[in-house]
Amino acid sequence: MPTHPGARGTARPATTSPHSATANAPLILSGANVVLPTGIVRGGRVIVDGTKITGAAPDNAQVIDVTGHWLVPGFVDLHNHGGGGASFTSGTVDDVLKGIHTHRLHGTTTLVASTVTGEMDFLTHRAGLLSELAEQGDLAGIHFEGPFISPCRKGAHSEALLREPDPADVRKLVDAARGSARMVTLATELPGGLDSVRLLVELGVIAAIGHTDASYEQTVEAIDAGATVATHLFNAMPQLGHREPGPIAALLEDERITVELINDGTHLHPASLELAFHHARADRVALITDAMDAAGFGDGRYMLGPLEVEVSEGVARLVEGGSIAGSTLTLDRAFKRSVTVDRLPVEDVVAAISANPAKLLGSYDEIGSLEPGKYADLVLLDADFDLKGVMRRGTWVVEPQLG
Repeated sequence: MPTHPGARGTARPATTSPHSATANAPLILSGANVVLPTGIVRGGRVIVDGTKITGAAPDNAQVIDVTGHWLVPGFVDLHNHGGGGASFTSGTVDDVLKGIHTHRLHGTTTLVASTVTGEMDFLTHRAGLLSELAEQGDLAGIHFEGPFISPCRKGAHSEALLREPDPADVRKLVDAARGSARMVTLATELPGGLDSVRLLVELGVIAAIGHTDASYEQTVEAIDAGATVATHLFNAMPQLGHREPGPIAALLEDERITVELINDGTHLHPASLELAFHHARADRVALITDAMDAAGFGDGRYMLGPLEVEVSEGVARLVEGGSIAGSTLTLDRAFKRSVTVDRLPVEDVVAAISANPAKLLGSYDEIGSLEPGKYADLVLLDADFDLKGVMRRGTWVVEPQLG
């Protein structure tokens, strides 16, 4: 939690519970640029009936004219540590719900809660708390980032609490999550790393390579063992070299890997983002936030696990050592930057921010695109790609702002 009472010049998130709203009546959103898996439909429409998108308009449907706007699927964040002043790693149930709601206000309708390195007993306790929220449908699952990472690439993780990825410890965390574990980030070059990857594959959990000091060859071994995600590519790993290409080259070149990217203007140079999209292509990129408590809240002092973080001008760094400590990013900002600064096609950004992460979670039959039969999770953007409305499961989280 922040050590000050509020954020300078920053609106606090709404206090209304995300559980308090009821589903809207049948609705037609008409006239928008609708982004579908098959392309952009100009002057299209999306029909919502109850919690789902439908192909036929009920007779009593309300029509809202959203001409000139964009309709895109709700955003899916695979890697998120908190927001709104609340931590997924250490907060109460109410804190976690506040963080979830903060990100919903910014278009993230599906969110995986990420932990940071801690004692094993503490992490298993957190897994139990977070799994309850996953069982209720508030979270899409749990991502364990640490403690099985390299001390050479620890970033904003406590070195004293790191440990090698013993498969028995990995299983302990997954079991504590009671079926809600979705991803574990590992330095797969450490003793037990490859066996842990194989175990995660057996358990149906994503093995992600990250906070790693692996060589190119070691990374290829991990991919062959079953790893399928690169945790925030480029960050917390050896940089690309012409004689020792390291993990980045292996992760970009392999069709089995989806690469996470933090597009906040701090973690990545635009040329690095372009390189990743060029080599992995849009269907192997997942835009994430790696957000910490300050997302949607403001500058100040925060705790990230046991480590103190200073957030200044929206950039989070450890007080001791100055390492980047997650981000204050929200996915609506990542979407706008990707289109307006990096000049990526809107369809590619939608794939990276909605469809691809939904596929990784095994939920693409329910979320990730604006197709009939799927949940009515959608984001309304204006012509400048600023957020103007958010719907989750057919209910407005952010009422349309069309003035």
